[in-house]
Order: sequence, then C-alpha cells, then structure tokens
Amino acid sequence: MASFHIRSISLPSRSHPLTLSLEEQLSKLNTSQSSLSLGQKLSGLKELYECVDDFLQLSLTQQSLSHENSVEEALNGSLCLLDMCSNTRDFFSQMRECLQGLELSLRRSRNGVEAYMASRKTLNKLICKYLRNFKKQDNNSKSNSDSADITVLLKGVKEISVSMFESILSFISQPKAKSKLSIFSKILQPKTALREEEVETNEMEKIDAELLILKSSNLTILKELEALEMSLKEAEEDLECVYRRLVKIRVSLLNSLNH
Repeated sequence: MASFHIRSISLPSRSHPLTLSLEEQLSKLNTSQSSLSLGQKLSGLKELYECVDDFLQLSLTQQSLSHENSVEEALNGSLCLLDMCSNTRDFFSQMRECLQGLELSLRRSRNGVEAYMASRKTLNKLICKYLRNFKKQDNNSKSNSDSADITVLLKGVKEISVSMFESILSFISQPKAKSKLSIFSKILQPKTALREEEVETNEMEKIDAELLILKSSNLTILKELEALEMSLKEAEEDLECVYRRLVKIRVSLLNSLNH
C-alpha cells in the first residue's frame, strides 16, 4: 500500500492534527479491516471520508492542489469510488429484494427456497463480474510513480476504500470454498467432523446453511430473515451516507481547481 507520509512543504505538516488523524485512520483500517463487522467497516469509511473532506478544506491543501496537475488523478479516483459505492448499495438493495421474496414464499410454502438460491447465484455472478471489470478498469488507470505527495495520500485513501468495499460486498456474495469443502458441504457433515474444523460464517452464510436444512425439515427462520433484512436496510442507509460524503470530497476537489 502507498506510504501516507506527507513531505511537501506546501502541505499541512505531518504534525497538523488533521494530517495525523487521516494517517491514523488509514493505518487503522488497513490493519484491522479483516476483523471488523459490516457496520464497523461502513462507520470506518464514513469517518475516513469526513476526515478527508476536512483535510481538503485546509487552505494549504487547496493551494497545493490548485498548483498540481495531479489533481485530475484525484478527481478520477473520487469518481471511481463514487461508482463503487453506488454499485455496492445497489447490490445490497437487490439482496434485500431477494430476502423479501423468500420471506413471502416461506409464509405460503417452502417452495421459494430454490428460487431464492437461484437469485443468490445470479446476484453473486453479477457481483463477481462487476469486481472483475472494476479491477481491470482500475489497473488501466494506474498513475505513474512521480505523483505529488498529496496525490500519494489521496491514492492511499482510494486503495483502502476499494479494499473495504470489496470486503463489504463479500457479506452478500456467496463465499468460495475456504478449504476442500464448501460451507454447504460442511453443514452435511456429522457434528464431530464440524468440531474438528471450525467454520467461520457471517449472517448470510448462516441463512444459506439453514435454508438447506429447511428444505428437509419444518425449521422456521422468518425472524432471522427479517433481522437480516433490517441489517441490509441499515447498510443501504449507511452506504447512502458514505456516498454523500464522497460527493462532498469530489466537490472539494473541483473547488480546488478554481482556488
């Protein structure tokens, strides 16, 4: 990941509170994102973007950006993150619609499980395709190694943001096998076998596993589905908030061109 040290004398010094705060948040997200919950990841992005926007409001930052051709690179990065945030929010919305359809089917019969799993598979393919295309496009827009210091800092924000959005999307995309057996295969193993190998699952994975059990039993998971749907709705609202903060950052960058 890019270094976040700011060396240019035209920028706020590294001792400036906002500079320190921004570097601290980048480092924190970079080292702890794998252990954060969905809500914590979204909160982390909101705090990061609020700090970035405050940093961009500083007069020295504005002056530096106005004299750097590399501000165009920062603008491209902000547009990239807006696109990723918007698509992530849309995927969560589609996942919630899948859950609503499943709930309706379960209230009538159990025949909706197959339709739901088919919808999950389709959505997972869409997410994988989007991420492949995104990475291909992002790789084609890589900057040169001579970028100015402030661009390096903003590039670091983009890199950790992309990583966080990918992690957030993994919450609703069906996981690949973490070992020789998938999560679904493990559900069918004897309990003694399960104890030998701990299975880490998120809420989506647990729902998928229980749906397999539901197909051959009278287990009702409507309450869990409703709770999960509410979690996805809250995530959508947080993503909308994240999107608005990204818009503010882009406006700040555009304003620096006319500073």
